[in-house]
Amino acid sequence: MWNCIDCKKLAVFIGGVLFGTAGVKILGSSDAKKCYVNCLAAGLRAKDCVMTTATTIQENAEDILAEAKEINRQRSGEVFEDESEAAVSEEA
Repeated sequence: MWNCIDCKKLAVFIGGVLFGTAGVKILGSSDAKKCYVNCLAAGLRAKDCVMTTATTIQENAEDILAEAKEINRQRSGEVFEDESEAAVSEEA
């Protein structure tokens, strides 16, 4: 009547129901809630650390960009001076 495969399927189903019921109880316990809170707190601390690092990197990138623009501004002035000197020497 009862095939061995049917018995295994029934056992797996009953085991899943029991495990699911026990899992819900475990996940809703106060110890589990404490674990959730601690994990969330650690995640928030990690977020703060990452945001601080990102802000520092952004500030450094802005400084580098400003220095690069200043170098290019100075060089463009040198190029114009060199060209004007070459034009004066050609005229002479």
